[in-house]
Amino acid sequence: MGPRVMRRLPKFVHGFIDRHGRPRFYFRRPGFKQIPLMGLPWSPEFMAAYQAAMMPETTSRREVGARRSIPGTINSLVVAYYTSEAWNHLAPETQKTRQRIIENFRSEHGEKRVALLQRDHILKILTGIGKLSARRHWLKAIRGLLRSAVPSMRKDDPTEGIATIRLPKTKGHHTWTDDEIAAYRAYWPLGTQQRLVMEFALETASRRGEVVRLGPQHVKNGRIRIERTHGSKDVDIPMSLELQEACHAMPKAHLTYIVSAYGKPRSKYGLGNDFAKWATAAGLPARCRLHGLKKGGMRRLAEAGNTTHELMAISGHRTLSEVQRYTEDADSKRLADSGMAKMRGQSENTLVANLGARSGKPRPKSLKSNG
Repeated sequence: MGPRVMRRLPKFVHGFIDRHGRPRFYFRRPGFKQIPLMGLPWSPEFMAAYQAAMMPETTSRREVGARRSIPGTINSLVVAYYTSEAWNHLAPETQKTRQRIIENFRSEHGEKRVALLQRDHILKILTGIGKLSARRHWLKAIRGLLRSAVPSMRKDDPTEGIATIRLPKTKGHHTWTDDEIAAYRAYWPLGTQQRLVMEFALETASRRGEVVRLGPQHVKNGRIRIERTHGSKDVDIPMSLELQEACHAMPKAHLTYIVSAYGKPRSKYGLGNDFAKWATAAGLPARCRLHGLKKGGMRRLAEAGNTTHELMAISGHRTLSEVQRYTEDADSKRLADSGMAKMRGQSENTLVANLGARSGKPRPKSLKSNG
């Protein structure tokens, strides 16, 4: 029997043996508080605690140098903002996006006085940002930061009156068609992560951040529990036959179904990139991407006759406006089909009536023309 190979500790984990001979393990990401982890590395108990630590609330962030921040500066404002009610009210995904912008702003202007920041300064920075979408995200993040400075650090908000950056209207991500779904299923068989990702995103109308969390513990008695992201409500819904088969065919060796080549949970960003390659390998066009499966799932649910409220119960959306367009599109399609069917029926009746008149035979009462 060969020497035992020790697995490396997961990222950000360190451990030691205490004075009582007990192993202790902690999660420590730079800039965040240290978090104790239960159990032994790679055990289910340990991995559950590890995954929770990988998605910490931003309020647990230890602000490096906070005590040295000079009152009235951008640095001190950022420190206060991260502990404010306005910040805690944001969804974790929104916090993550805005924090990157705020930290970049802070690194460049941290020592400057908040009270001296003017509207012209904001406009000048906005002008230097190339992409409209990047401008939009930057303004939202900095507007929230500077609003929190009123009235403690300044009397007004310098972003007030600056219009929100409007993006050109587009249809957004491509909604998968039934033919594209069939082509992907034909290429990737059951038992592969590629197939499960597609079935889960499609059949439950889920985002990539929800897909990477899916594990055997979320599936029970033909139902699935999904922790929704982006402020949507968590759901507990019946599983379709296709999704049940895809989950049943997967190995249960890890806490999540979707793992990397090293057996670790995937990030949602890595999954999005990988899925693009999987769709291309299946011969699908570049428009077929992971988020489009969520839209495809919503489309199919709407076309099956689900109401707006039924769609909300499945998708977790909180407002009618977010899902109403799916039912409106489906209703328009059904009305169009119904209208065309009536026209075809009228044309057929007229044709039979005309043929009967030419032959001299009496027309059956059931085939009389409406004209």
